[in-house]
Amino acid sequence: MTINDMRGVLKGRVLLPGDDGFEQAATAWNLTVRQPVAAVVEAADADDVAALVRYARRAGMTVAAQPSGHGASGDVEGLILLRTGLLNQVEVRAEERVARVGAGVRWGQVLAAVGPLGLAGLSGSAPGVGVTGYTLGGGVGWFSRKYGFASDSVRAIDIVDADGEPGRVTAESDPELFWALRGGGGDFAMVTALELQLYPVPTMYGGRVIWPEHRTREVYDAFLEITAEAPDELSVWINRFQPPGAPPMVTLDLTYLGEAAQAQDLLTRLDKIEGAISDGRGVVPVADLGDITAEPTDPTPFISGAELLTGLDADAVEILLAKPIEPLVNLQIRHLGGALAEPGGGAGASGAVAEPYLLSLVGLGLPHVADATRAKQAEVVADLDAYISGRKPYTVLSPGETAAKSFSGSALARLREIKRARDPHNVFRANYPVLG
Repeated sequence: MTINDMRGVLKGRVLLPGDDGFEQAATAWNLTVRQPVAAVVEAADADDVAALVRYARRAGMTVAAQPSGHGASGDVEGLILLRTGLLNQVEVRAEERVARVGAGVRWGQVLAAVGPLGLAGLSGSAPGVGVTGYTLGGGVGWFSRKYGFASDSVRAIDIVDADGEPGRVTAESDPELFWALRGGGGDFAMVTALELQLYPVPTMYGGRVIWPEHRTREVYDAFLEITAEAPDELSVWINRFQPPGAPPMVTLDLTYLGEAAQAQDLLTRLDKIEGAISDGRGVVPVADLGDITAEPTDPTPFISGAELLTGLDADAVEILLAKPIEPLVNLQIRHLGGALAEPGGGAGASGAVAEPYLLSLVGLGLPHVADATRAKQAEVVADLDAYISGRKPYTVLSPGETAAKSFSGSALARLREIKRARDPHNVFRANYPVLG
């Protein structure tokens, strides 16, 4: 059996090295990540996914699924890369507050479908990110302080197992696999659809406020005051932002699940900071959630890193403000806590995040700045060493890191046991494998 034999068993497109379109199809969303795969398959439907898994099982090959390629690690040499973009159906059962989404659906599609119904899913900040990859890795977004990891709001999962057999996984039908898939990274089965719990969001307030760089300390002081007492409905992220070719600035991004008047009362501290360049706060339709941070929608060469912080005090702020952030584009701190720190009894593999803040460092991955970007990220992490816990959510792992950073020893051992039992021939490869 040769790799070319896939064309005889699949309805979707199969691209091999040298074929027209292969390089583009194999490209990750992060253009700094190289993907030396043996083939790219664009599945026509869920039956095609099952046929591919059966082929890979017989051929002794491994399949890595990337709906959008946002979380690519580059650890895919010699693998079959599965694109699931055609599995893009969204079905909303508003009376049950449930959405069923195919493996190729992106968050913007879900928010556009459920927002007019006064509902929301637990999306991140970028509407172009795929729902499946984001959710299988946990998913930390705007509403996580109120409702926890996106993975914990999964109600059912349609899969293809390592023998190529379709199935449906719930807490009742297969509690071990259900636990592992919700936050363990998708290393245990091929997911073709998810059923997600939706939440009522009749009104949401949010937006971005931008100040010039000389207001940075005042904005950080306000950020600390607001997050010290913030209710779970309020999420605030602070950014030291250095756009290429533009002056440095500081921004606050925020959402509040509630009425504008309540949000304004919680945020009066911001009104005392003069000189805002722009203030985009107001009522935000759920479908427009991605407009708050306005992250890039096209593939981009970038280098990112993230760390959980055990705290954020005046001394930490001194460290954060002591040096310019160049050549980084953004140094962001997200306020966590709330439901992330205290997940419910039915939580998945993501577990709990006790750390109250998440540090994110992003810079361009262009050849002339890549080394300097990595060096600056390492410098920031070293400066903040006393505040860094050393673990991090799976959903923010970066190329070169391993899944071991995301789980406690007992959780990782449990995930590895499930992997060996459910996929003994290693048919599936997540972006960050639990056995890696």
